[in-house]
Amino acid sequence: MRDDPRVAGLLHLIGAALGPPPGVGRIVLALGMGLLCHAVFAAAVLAMIVAMFHGLSESFGRVPWPWAALANAALLVQFPLAHSALLTGPGGRWLARLVPGPHGATLASTTYALIASVQLLALFTLWTPSGLVWWRAEGAALWAVCTAYAAAWLLLVKASFDAGAEVQSGALGWMSLMAGLRPRFPDMPTRGLFRVIRQPIYVAFALTLWTVPVWTPDQLALAVSFTAYCLLAPRLKERRFAARHGERFARYRAAVPYALPALARPWRRRDVP
Repeated sequence: MRDDPRVAGLLHLIGAALGPPPGVGRIVLALGMGLLCHAVFAAAVLAMIVAMFHGLSESFGRVPWPWAALANAALLVQFPLAHSALLTGPGGRWLARLVPGPHGATLASTTYALIASVQLLALFTLWTPSGLVWWRAEGAALWAVCTAYAAAWLLLVKASFDAGAEVQSGALGWMSLMAGLRPRFPDMPTRGLFRVIRQPIYVAFALTLWTVPVWTPDQLALAVSFTAYCLLAPRLKERRFAARHGERFARYRAAVPYALPALARPWRRRDVP
């Protein structure tokens, strides 16, 4: 009887009625990627805050010296190299293929945030401490430095929201997939801290590197290398903005300083159409 087309059609309707509704696989994938991305993101941020608070003097890395120097150097360079490479055209195409199936391109921003979080988590948990402590804040100095450290992190959070928290956290990809929409990236950021300088995220992150209460050779290596990255990497970002926004970005760049605030009146958003 199964060969009867009417019976086959009836069985198909019954299976469709009892099976999962259309799009459930897409929603499960979106929620799964979102949960994984934000869990690793939170773990990476927590590891970064704690590790830098102690000047990288406490971590889980146990590579014997002098090989630990090479292992730590590899941990230092893997983040900026991959982080920048994935923002190129070939890197974006690779991200779109990383998740099998038809939704890889939609999830690309989530995948990017997940990879970056894994990289940071590896850096701050697998670092092998040198064992040397140059300076540790105490008393009033400890309160002052901790206040500056907290302020730097709050500044980073503010800058991330000004740039578009859904992109910075990786939420844009999985939320777009769950809604069945094509990801829509926020407009060129010009509000909030972006009215004062063009790269507030990178500047705020650099500030977190230099406001720690414990100083070690490890923290100095991290601060110097990542500060250099924070000053140089945005140049590539601005090339993409110039290509995408043209004259509008040119006017913004001419009016707003790169990293150090100007003493004159901040640029006004209405100056750009």
